[in-house]
Amino acid sequence: MPKKRSREAGTTPAGRSSTAGRSSTAGKHQGNRHQTGSRQGNRHQTAQRRGNAQSTGQRQRKATQRKAQKRQPPSLGGTQVEGRQAVRELLLAESRTVREVFLVAGQDPADILNDIIDLADEAKIPIREISRSRFETLTHTDAAQGVIAKAAPIRPQPLEDLVTHVQTTRSVKPFIVLVDGVTDPHNLGALMRSAEAGGVTGFVFSRHRSSRITPTVAKAAAGAVEHLPMAQVNSIAGAVRDLKKLGVWVMGLDESAETSVWDMNLASEPVALVLGSEGKGLSRLVRESCDLLVSIPLSGMIASLNVSAAGAVAVFVVQRQRLAELP
Repeated sequence: MPKKRSREAGTTPAGRSSTAGRSSTAGKHQGNRHQTGSRQGNRHQTAQRRGNAQSTGQRQRKATQRKAQKRQPPSLGGTQVEGRQAVRELLLAESRTVREVFLVAGQDPADILNDIIDLADEAKIPIREISRSRFETLTHTDAAQGVIAKAAPIRPQPLEDLVTHVQTTRSVKPFIVLVDGVTDPHNLGALMRSAEAGGVTGFVFSRHRSSRITPTVAKAAAGAVEHLPMAQVNSIAGAVRDLKKLGVWVMGLDESAETSVWDMNLASEPVALVLGSEGKGLSRLVRESCDLLVSIPLSGMIASLNVSAAGAVAVFVVQRQRLAELP
């Protein structure tokens, strides 16, 4: 019996020793898992901080870009000019920076092409001759005539400057054209060409309801955009009221008006002509704001003219009256 007790006594300590070893090992594993979890938590926190820092950096960069955009002066477009006449007038005017000129290689000789090359060389503007296929990938008009110029955008002037600047620098009465919702680029460009040729001293766009100076507008205008001071306004009706405060007589071209364009006599006054959109004509607010509404008498079967043709008629009526008053 004592021997049995001795074995039992010896067995019990050995069992306790084995249990204690397992407890120690389990504790070590739990400690390792705790350390691993801590490292994973640290990595997660680091990644989260990096993500937050990147998000903050992106927000700051976007805010900086928005501020830079606000600081930039407004633009009317005109950064790409296509067509030989339009590009030559761009180079002759020297009113904005021309960055480079593209020519289709192997074109037939022409005097106007020689003019463009000479003018670009004199101004130290890079000239790049490229293949026809490469050229076609750059164009935005139907017939660029083998010439494209890249230029700084056209900047609008304050509306008041269109009235005061021309009176002080050129000693002529202001003659301003406003377009109310003219969105067709061909019509707008053709109208600008007629306006500049007819002695118009300023051109006014609506910021939201008119076309910008696209390559099509610039080409149709045949260079007039380089010589015609322009303003951009939020509202044509508001611009009409502002012009009237500056002493400008404002007439609107409206097909339903009883007064004929032949009967108006505003040549001796600062004058503004408002033209409406091709479909709707003048808006109600603009019509009500004008000093005078005039129409163009038509004798044929066609009931109306497009805005560029109608505008050209009215512009040259004013020009004719002004020329008749010259000494």
